[in-house]
Amino acid sequence: MTADLVRVTRALISVSDKTGLVPFGQALAARGVEILSTGGSAQQLRDAGVPVTEVGDHTGFPEMMDGRVKTLHPKIHGGILARRDLDSHLAAMEAHGIPPIDLVVVNLYPFEATVARGAAFEDCVENIDIGGPAMIRSAAKNHGFVAVVTDAADYDAVLAELEANDGATTLALRRRLAAGAYARTAAYDSAISQWFAGRNGETFPARVTVAGSLRQTLRYGENPHQQAAFYVGADGRPGIATATQLQGKELSYNNLNDTDAAFELVAEFDRPAVAIIKHANPCGVAEGDNLPDAYARALECDPVSAFGGIIAVNRTLDAATAEQIAKLFAEVVIAPDADEEARAFLAAKKNLRVLLTGAMPDPAAPGMTVRTVSGGFLFQNRDSGRIGLPDLKVVTKRSPDERELADLLFAFRVAKHVKSNAIVYAKAGATVGIGAGQMSRVDSSRIAAWKSADAARAAGRAEAGTIGSVVASDAFFPFADGLLAAADAGATAIIQPGGSMRDGEVIAAADERGLAMVFTGMRHFRH
Repeated sequence: MTADLVRVTRALISVSDKTGLVPFGQALAARGVEILSTGGSAQQLRDAGVPVTEVGDHTGFPEMMDGRVKTLHPKIHGGILARRDLDSHLAAMEAHGIPPIDLVVVNLYPFEATVARGAAFEDCVENIDIGGPAMIRSAAKNHGFVAVVTDAADYDAVLAELEANDGATTLALRRRLAAGAYARTAAYDSAISQWFAGRNGETFPARVTVAGSLRQTLRYGENPHQQAAFYVGADGRPGIATATQLQGKELSYNNLNDTDAAFELVAEFDRPAVAIIKHANPCGVAEGDNLPDAYARALECDPVSAFGGIIAVNRTLDAATAEQIAKLFAEVVIAPDADEEARAFLAAKKNLRVLLTGAMPDPAAPGMTVRTVSGGFLFQNRDSGRIGLPDLKVVTKRSPDERELADLLFAFRVAKHVKSNAIVYAKAGATVGIGAGQMSRVDSSRIAAWKSADAARAAGRAEAGTIGSVVASDAFFPFADGLLAAADAGATAIIQPGGSMRDGEVIAAADERGLAMVFTGMRHFRH
């Protein structure tokens, strides 16, 4: 029968990450715990004056094969797996001279870090731990009698229990640690399997797992009645997963989702750029010679929607831009970095969340996205498709001029990040109207034009920004009506994927209105 309290008399410690190892070992030794250890862990403890028994001395079997075989021994696994409530197990331990092991402290070879630094295939294979997962799983299975620690963050909890319970651990702690242990080995095996699949050219292997580490338990999800948490993956893509929060309130589920959308959008541009996002859709995007110029023109697109939005920049945030941002109520500002003056300006906005990521994500880098459906998951490659001048096919009698071409490419990059059906009007490297998430493309065209006219009236401008603009559509125009609505709004050139059965009608309508139109052959649905 499982006991609540189990005294720790013997511990096995074998860790790759030696954070906190010495003080933890010293605390155990001070309690009279016998410590078994291996390799570098044993050496570091010994150097600190902690009494250690080498595993090879304990088993009577030397470490061999470059360390591949050292803990895979009955005297180790028998000491871990033996049930202390079964006479047959106790008799086997006595017959074979197997002392019990009450605490297993193991973290694994750094396989994920080895892959992340681009190591050679052979180096990655050598960093696949075998003995470590075996000991962890053994201890977790026998958690009724053995505590297993796979994370240095749990050292303090173990020591606190030993202090509170006269050198014993509780069943509640052992169960919690066992759950964490299995999660760790599952994530480890997931990383290895995905790496092997990639090396074998399998984009979608027969089995797949998704692993992440808990970064933050959130107050709630999209709505207060939903629970939520933020988990971080292992691919290291710069963004919200790598960000440090300088200030502001706790991030919410919606904040994280919107901030990710903003940062991925602004990463599309090589010049200084700003994106303002509301509910995962852009309400203003602009390039400029500098960030203050880009910010002013991004805000001009739809200042009403920008209120309470997310602001993303693709350069180190400077004081001039920060001063302008501080005038607006925003939820989050995200940047690769910020200078000291910018930090000082934003510090006055105590509730404003400021995130610094350290780098920008590569919009062309391969990767995978996942979402749930009832009973399963949908995986796909990240939309890293990009269109350049050589990809454009002019389909109208009039060709776009140089200014129009630049704006067409800009608008199409923005449309990639707008929920379908997406229509983006742009002029001089800035959005001037955005229609998002409508059930018909013509409605997106009209809504974007209407919002542009509204913004112009509010700013006291004589005409809407769509006059003389270009327009991008994330997918083909199924009918000419959406294109004609854009022409009525003042657009002079159109970029779209093409591919509709009625392309001929749409091209004829463009020619009749004197528009220039190019096809990309690539669509950017975003659902």
